[in-house]
Amino acid sequence: MPSWLIVFSVTIGYLLVSLAVGLFSGRKASSSTEGYVAGDRNLGFVVLYFILGASIYSAFAFLGGPGWAYSRGAASFYIIAYGTVGLLPWYFVGPRIARLGRQYGYVTQAQLFSDRYDSRTISAILAIISLVAFVPYLILQMQGAGYVFSVVTEGRIPVWGGAAIAYGVVLLYVFKSGVMGVAWTNTFQGILMLSLAWVLGLYLPYKLHGGVGPMFEELAEIAPDMLRAPGLDGSGNPWSWGGYSSSVLISVLGFSMWPHYFMKIYTARDTRTLKRMIVFYPTFQIFLVPIMFIGFAAVTTFPGVTPVDTILPTIVTSMGLPPLAVGLFCAGALAASMSSGDAIVHAAASVMVKDFYGVFRRGLNGAQETRLIRLGVIAIGAVAYYFAVFSSYSLVYLLLLSYGFIAQIFPTLVAMFYWNRSTPAGVISGLLTGCAVVIVWNLVPSLQWYDIHPGIWGVGAHVVTLVVVSLLTTPMDRAHVEKFVNA
Repeated sequence: MPSWLIVFSVTIGYLLVSLAVGLFSGRKASSSTEGYVAGDRNLGFVVLYFILGASIYSAFAFLGGPGWAYSRGAASFYIIAYGTVGLLPWYFVGPRIARLGRQYGYVTQAQLFSDRYDSRTISAILAIISLVAFVPYLILQMQGAGYVFSVVTEGRIPVWGGAAIAYGVVLLYVFKSGVMGVAWTNTFQGILMLSLAWVLGLYLPYKLHGGVGPMFEELAEIAPDMLRAPGLDGSGNPWSWGGYSSSVLISVLGFSMWPHYFMKIYTARDTRTLKRMIVFYPTFQIFLVPIMFIGFAAVTTFPGVTPVDTILPTIVTSMGLPPLAVGLFCAGALAASMSSGDAIVHAAASVMVKDFYGVFRRGLNGAQETRLIRLGVIAIGAVAYYFAVFSSYSLVYLLLLSYGFIAQIFPTLVAMFYWNRSTPAGVISGLLTGCAVVIVWNLVPSLQWYDIHPGIWGVGAHVVTLVVVSLLTTPMDRAHVEKFVNA
């Protein structure tokens, strides 16, 4: 049997196991919207840890991370920096959000914000921001899956075909099982990709350089700029500290605001489980250490690989490894892609129905909402797949672009719980202004200053607008506001 066919068979076996886990895991969840979207608020520590860890460390980490280490050196460390503290805000506001969710039946992010500010417009705006940010993020996952299939089958399966195979499986189990399918497949996928990351991260430097230490010694001699913070920019020149720091900051602000992340607060069994998960969550960053080793290992041994996001599958398929080992690598890379993609497509469909469509179409019962969310899963998956086939942006660039939009929700979260004087008009004006600035700064490169991420300018404009407009408009009812501030 040809080697590529063995690799393909192992990969298909992994997909079938994921599909079985995903379909089987939804059998005990209730048929209500709360069951499909929030898992009946009954997820324990281990599953919550893996659903959040595996959801964020995706094709971006497994493929984009080594790509950045390979092409930009120390610049890739920003990923570890922001991931370590990204969930810190949850320790303070997470228990409040969970309690309010149980008390008032919230299952999405926008339901909480729109109720706090008594505004359906805020719900619609947040839904649009979320969907605009979700699509590039989902495109990223589909491209990652397509890259893996294409490389390990030696081009016999094109990128579009690989993406279709992997995400056909994802859409099936998300459609059937909702968040429970996401939760248990992420647990399985998280354990798999953690194991494979460490095996590859230690084996490849040893095989190519004689170990991790000799690898870095060789890099320090041949390409010292790769190890000098803050690393290189996309053109191979030294990256500015402004660009590095602002990328870390915008990612920290946006990390805990992603709706597919935020919504998992509602799934926790209790606040103790939630806080324990937040405390242990930084340990998931250990997964990124061997991922960076892989990228560094290829700098001197595999020069000129393009696109850089394919460096990991390129290494694995060029070293004469047994087909079974290559197949397991492919499974690990797909696990990284799918463990984020399933959470994103599930959350995006929930947001579209609960926070956008539901605002204009009142009176939907639980069965109708669940049916519409399932249809939304298919529709959003189809739209993202279309753009994934034709988009050529870097995986990490797509992620940073999405963070610029999603980080605009952070000032609103702070105002919601800590500033009684904030008003609906102030929140709406701040959100719209922040997003507009992000768009303009991305379209007009001459506005860049020291490579500061456009999202930072957006957050600054958002805060100023939020404060000024809130102070110029009528305060909200004090009793209503205190229901949230004192939660």
